[in-house]
Amino acid sequence: MAVYWCKIARSEEEFHAIAQLNYETFVEEIPQHERDGSGIRIDPFHAQNTYLIVLADSTLVGMIALRSERPFSLDRKIGKVEQYLPDSRNICEIRLMAVRKEHRNGRVFFLMARALSDYCYAEGFDAAVISGTTRQLKLYGQLGFQPIAPPVGTGEAVFVPMATTRRRYAASVASRLQTGRKLFLPGPVKLTAPLAAPFAEAPVSHRSAAFQAVFEEVKEKLKEMAGSHPYFLFGSGTLANEAMLAQISRLGSRGLILVNGEFGKRLKEQADRWQLNFDALEQEWGAEFSTNTIEEQLQRQNYGWLLMAHGETSTGVLNDFESLAAICERLQVKLCVDAVSSFGAVPVSFKKAWLATAVSGKAVGTSSGLAIVFAGHNILPDLKLPAYLDLGHYGDKVPYTFSYALLKSFSLALDAYPERYGQLAERLEKVKRDTADWPLLGKGFPTAITFKAEHPYEHFALDAHLSGLELHGSSSYLQEKNLFQVSCIQPDFDADWQQLMKFHERYIKQGNKIKA
Repeated sequence: MAVYWCKIARSEEEFHAIAQLNYETFVEEIPQHERDGSGIRIDPFHAQNTYLIVLADSTLVGMIALRSERPFSLDRKIGKVEQYLPDSRNICEIRLMAVRKEHRNGRVFFLMARALSDYCYAEGFDAAVISGTTRQLKLYGQLGFQPIAPPVGTGEAVFVPMATTRRRYAASVASRLQTGRKLFLPGPVKLTAPLAAPFAEAPVSHRSAAFQAVFEEVKEKLKEMAGSHPYFLFGSGTLANEAMLAQISRLGSRGLILVNGEFGKRLKEQADRWQLNFDALEQEWGAEFSTNTIEEQLQRQNYGWLLMAHGETSTGVLNDFESLAAICERLQVKLCVDAVSSFGAVPVSFKKAWLATAVSGKAVGTSSGLAIVFAGHNILPDLKLPAYLDLGHYGDKVPYTFSYALLKSFSLALDAYPERYGQLAERLEKVKRDTADWPLLGKGFPTAITFKAEHPYEHFALDAHLSGLELHGSSSYLQEKNLFQVSCIQPDFDADWQQLMKFHERYIKQGNKIKA
């Protein structure tokens, strides 16, 4: 059985196969144009079109052509389409939609529909219009299209002006029947059934004995894993880092911040907002720090603290936390660590860290929302700090509203350790073996393995996305650096990875050998 996959057409071979499909469909099957014996039909707006194509292995079997330059062909037939779509601001027109007869099945149509929806969403379109042939009105309806004006045309070439919006597509048959996406994201993480179960239970107050019991249980598990006392906040990793920086602000000393990626850069920006006194040691993205250089820098200045990201998610670099911890201990510098992406991905002890941050929604594998600050010392309240960020205000309790369901799910997720470390390490090695000829950046760690989007991978993440394979490449910091990532922390990774490898084989080995 052929394997269907989707991409954006870019090569001359693909454009030629599209022109052949156009002739078969719009000249021979639908007599919209006169036969000329050429076997190809090039759309008048070809230079403006974007083509989303579906392939069966290396054979082109379907395509959608869309454009956003005005006027649309429908504008000429029924007037400006905005008058029929008053709530839409950014509209594209589907010029052509065709599938070879022998491949007209739900799999192809729904793959095309999802690719269209994904592409329109990524490009900011909130509506799409089409001149729908009367032969396929039921199909268009399943894709979320509805008539917006009376039919146009004559004879066998009668078309119905139709439109779909994000809301209409979301309610369509095609949207409901889509298969689940294969996730390779560093977060959020798809919940397994056991980890999702607590969210269906009756709510429990964070003031109750039941909550306190789970709270104490989670604290003990974390102390065993990290070797340090945890403080809990209800929020994101950014909140955990803000609480850490609030404590650094109390020191009144000068510090050093290490930057070799986006998240080191964010720590620097947060420190600026706190008006901390610091220097920044910056390296090229993806470059590893020299511990000798850092030690020399710490010895030259009277620094009181060092702030760094352990797992630099933007590049997949796992900075040498252990060596720096030993240096900081020897020089009596307080080490503060953003371990949001590395905690749960690799074994790590925070015994030598003054402060460290972590979250529930990355490698540990449950929902986001639980922010943790580990401290190797007792923290006293400070009335000069915002109450929500004052870790000394927390102590051994949770003073503000907190989700019992999330805490319980997190507790269940922690039960997977230490075995989960081995599982993630095996997955990482498999990724490295299978991608040995990909343009790898850095060594990678389970949360983020980073690749350069260079030939022939310039569009790999986008085209994988159109085929339902969700790599991490849409963040602005990755796009600016021409990078994309794979994470192996998702629960279905092992099965999903096989699907990505099949897609890769067709994309790289057969993608430039398109057949009509």
